[in-house]
Amino acid sequence: MATEATFTVPSDQFPLGTVFDQLPNVQITLERLIPAQDVVIPYFWVRGTEVDDIEGAFTEHPGVTEIQFVDSVEDEYLLRVEWALNYDDVLTVLAETEVPLIEVTGTDQQWTFEIRGDDRDDLAAFQRRCRELDIPITLTELHALTPVETATEASLTDTQQEALVLAHERGYFESPREVTLEALGEELGISQQAVGSRLRGGIKHILGSTLSALTVRPQSDT
Repeated sequence: MATEATFTVPSDQFPLGTVFDQLPNVQITLERLIPAQDVVIPYFWVRGTEVDDIEGAFTEHPGVTEIQFVDSVEDEYLLRVEWALNYDDVLTVLAETEVPLIEVTGTDQQWTFEIRGDDRDDLAAFQRRCRELDIPITLTELHALTPVETATEASLTDTQQEALVLAHERGYFESPREVTLEALGEELGISQQAVGSRLRGGIKHILGSTLSALTVRPQSDT
């Protein structure tokens, strides 16, 4: 049965954690994760500061091969980071074990990861590999997705569901739109980029759950 887990990693045990040495009040959120042939490429939003050289805020780390500034909106910066697959880290273990990553958020205290496996064996394999590599993860939540939960409900995080429900209630999906991402962000207490990320992630999961449930039945000859 599909199972979700939440675990934490100390901030200083994750490559991007070095940014908190210079910018202790920022928050970092994973936008998406792209496994490549020799590297893992995550995109991160860094929020809560205004600096001229955001890349310079990251000190060198053996697991990071490149950090590239992509875009910025006020005090928020989108970064593209290349992780070396031969470096033992949570992201490389996730890529190695093929455990889907739902959400990642980092502060100066810890990184919080939400992941999902097809069953508990998948998550056990991930935990076992982390232990083998001495990666200090702390499991904080583990639960199976019961049949009572619909496929759509199971695929959404609480934050994605909250954003989708609010966007629907405020008329974001109407044509023309009756509310902006900025207004939704103000109501949720987050940035418009964070709202957009949650909506895209939620819509992606809903489409995946819905489309995978559809079957094409061949028409019989009459």
